[in-house]
Amino acid sequence: MRPAERFFLPLLFAALGLLPGCNRDTTPTDINRTVLVHVATDAPSKGSVFTGEVRARHEVELAFRVGGKIVARLADTGSEIRAGQPLARLDPTDLQLAASATAAQLSAAESEVATSAAERERYADLLSKKFVSQAAYDARLHAFNSARARLEQAQAQRRISSNQADYGTLSSEFPAVISAVLADAGQVVAAGQAVFRVARPEEKEIQIAVPESRIDEIRAVQNFAVHLWADPKTIIAGRLRELGAVADAQTRTYPARIRLIDPPPQVRLGMTARVMPESTDKPTQALPLIPLAALGDQGKGPFVWVVKAGKLERRAVRVGEFREDGVSIAEGLQAGESVVVAGISHLADGQAVIAKIAPAPAAQR
Repeated sequence: MRPAERFFLPLLFAALGLLPGCNRDTTPTDINRTVLVHVATDAPSKGSVFTGEVRARHEVELAFRVGGKIVARLADTGSEIRAGQPLARLDPTDLQLAASATAAQLSAAESEVATSAAERERYADLLSKKFVSQAAYDARLHAFNSARARLEQAQAQRRISSNQADYGTLSSEFPAVISAVLADAGQVVAAGQAVFRVARPEEKEIQIAVPESRIDEIRAVQNFAVHLWADPKTIIAGRLRELGAVADAQTRTYPARIRLIDPPPQVRLGMTARVMPESTDKPTQALPLIPLAALGDQGKGPFVWVVKAGKLERRAVRVGEFREDGVSIAEGLQAGESVVVAGISHLADGQAVIAKIAPAPAAQR
């Protein structure tokens, strides 16, 4: 036997000894898979849904009445402020110097009036004794009137400079919520330049965008149902308050404002809401509504995965319509059944699963 054969033959026999092990059943034990499910709920088979944002009816920009350098910003975005609460301050040096200058001018004007008044009295006495002419007395009288006018001017200027010193502190005249900060400490701002944008929270509205093909429909609707994205179970009544007459240049939609009637405390500015017009037509049959992610189609028609008794059931369905808030199912699904909403392309019919309710929209953020 050659040396090479003596080396490879033991290896060959060892490999043949391992072959019977390949015939063993290596199929792993089935493990229940956890899937996210959504419970189908009834929804109108027809209707429009507009997505909007909770806004305040009154929003204003706050600015200093005088220019200067901001030395302190005392509020941040989202802060709730009181009426008269200081929000920002300017460097008071220039304002104090201007107030001192006007105070000095007022003192000079008062002194000038006193001097002119004394000369007028003296010339009046001399005129009565025929020691001076009428023209000389009239000159002193005019000087006194001019001095008195300059005193009034100095007094008005003094009041203005005093007010400007107070204008160095920016505050709001009403309770509000700061929606934006437009300037910061260290920045030099001009008079009237916006520093804060504030919203008055006592009146809330939903701002939506209406396509030009739906203008007449929205204008004819009297009442709206508003659902908060963070709290879908809460329904708030709304009415159309304003419909823009000019379309947005980029989106080509018309802005509309839906006034909320008695909104609950959980409605906060900036929240996302869905607005549905309440139709006066005869109500149509309610169809189950599911998320778009739950609907699949592998070339043989739409289907969903339904969880029943801990196992998956592939069920063919007929789509009613695609909506902004999901898909309505006309046939093949009943309200209350649980459908899988994630990973539907990796499931098998009859597979044992553990159903877990998909988190609410508020928990997904």
